[in-house]
Parts: sequence; C-alpha cells; structure tokens
Amino acid sequence: MPRRLLPLALAATFAAVCAGAAIAATPAPMKLADYMALKGPVPNAKFSYGSAPSQYAELFVPGGPGPFPVAVLVHGGCWTKEFGGITQLRNLAGALAERGIASWNIEYRRVDEPGGGYPGTYQDMNAALEMLARQAGRYPLDLKRLVAVGHSAGGQLVQWMAGRQRIPATSPLYLPDPLPVKNVVSLGGLADLRREQALIKSSCDREIGQLTGAPSESRPDVFADTNAGDLLPNGSRTILVTGELDKVSPPRVAHDYARRARAAGDAAEVVILPGASHYDEVAASSHSWPLVLQAIESALKQR
Repeated sequence: MPRRLLPLALAATFAAVCAGAAIAATPAPMKLADYMALKGPVPNAKFSYGSAPSQYAELFVPGGPGPFPVAVLVHGGCWTKEFGGITQLRNLAGALAERGIASWNIEYRRVDEPGGGYPGTYQDMNAALEMLARQAGRYPLDLKRLVAVGHSAGGQLVQWMAGRQRIPATSPLYLPDPLPVKNVVSLGGLADLRREQALIKSSCDREIGQLTGAPSESRPDVFADTNAGDLLPNGSRTILVTGELDKVSPPRVAHDYARRARAAGDAAEVVILPGASHYDEVAASSHSWPLVLQAIESALKQR
C-alpha cells in the first residue's frame, strides 16, 4: 500500500472497530420471553381486596423507619392473563425498595377471567386503592407522595385512575371521594380507548367492548367512564415513557395523548427510551431503567 494511503486506511479501520464496539456494547432490545422471565423479591405483605383469586395486592416496604413514598404498580399483558403480570412487576418493586420507595403491586381480574373486563377490572382498581388507603395507618406509607406506574394495559388503568373523580355518579365505576392519584407514569400505555381502537386490536387482539362494555339507553357513551382521554382535565401530571422501538404502543401514541392532555389543561410530558422495546420500559434490569427511575422519582417530587 502506498505510504500516503496508510493513514487513511488506519483511520478507516479504527472507525470500523469503534463502530463495531459501539454496536456490541448496546444491549439488544428485550423480548417478550425476557419480560416473562423477570423476577423480584417476595412482598412484605399480601392483601385480598375481593373474593376472586386475582383480587389481591402486594406491599413492598423499604428498610428503615419511613414514612415512604408509594408507587402503585399495575402490570400489563393486554388485559389477559396469558402474558404474566404481577410476578414480573416484583422486579420493579424490588428496585424501587432499594431507592426508599414502597410499592403497592396490584393484581386484578382480566378480560378472560370471571368478572373481568367492564366493569370488574375498573372496580378492582377502585377496591385495591381503597385497601391501600386503609393500610397507610398500619405501615409507614406517605400517600401524599404517591405515583401510579402502569405498563401497557396497566398504563391505561393508571391513567384512568387519575380521572376517577370525573366519572358520573350513575356509572358502576363511580366511587365517592376516591384516593387522589395526581401523578402518573405510563410505560407504553394504551390509554386512549376511543382513539386507539385499531391499535388495541392489532397489538392485543382486544375488542374494545371487552374494555368498555356495551352501550345502553342509560349509558350511550361507553367511553365516558372508561377512557382516560375522556376524563381530562383532571389536574394530574402524566409522564409517558415509551421505548423508541416499541411496536405495541409506539411513541406516536404517547405524543398524541400528551398533546391532548396539555390542550385540556393538564401537565404531560413524553420520555422516549433510546433503543428500547415495549419490555425494556418495565424492567429494572434493562439499560433503560435509569430513565424510567428518573421519571418515577420526578413524579414523586410533585405534590
């Protein structure tokens, strides 16, 4: 090789090696199997809020005197029991406990369980939060520092929680004086049932009626009490966290919801996780965890 071309060749080789090292150093996006394998510590306590097998919540309390801020955790799984749930979120609960944050990890009836879907799944959210309020006096929990964190279908449910006070008194989902949920972190949430029906069908194979119930003379608009987007404004702050490579709930969904929330007068922001999938969003073992944790801790600083 001519001497004058040698530096160019060495530079090209060095650049190629660096590029290859960068690619090798970037973890591959998590897949469903990786999510299903997630585990965490056993809870400090378990509470039944109903008689069905899926009507319970787990409490994780950090060491020390407290009182501790609380993260309400709601798993996803396309509203079906096929894709795991509460067990996988123990991974998140354990990581939060290490940061001095207590977790209330909710299991609930899904559309393929007796009583699940509309109205049961939403009534389970109400009951689980009422149970949390009752336990705050027994455990060192500071419910004035509370954030609801939901993944995928769980994102829909925690965003719905924030607007519960706007539900009409005629609805079976109505609850007088509910525990306020003013701060929400939605991880790849499929929250807008009215506008995202096609996506929910393609991503989760869910018919929207399973989540909203059927219209009736007394309830002609099935989205009025089920859809987070119809319960705006509600005075909440929502952080929508979505993986750059999320195909279940793509970044467009987060941006669209945040735009509508802000237009209604609520606070909303979007965090996109570089190189992350739908499953990186909810794993403390993921390379995306520092950004997810930052969103959760930021939400807990709000009052």
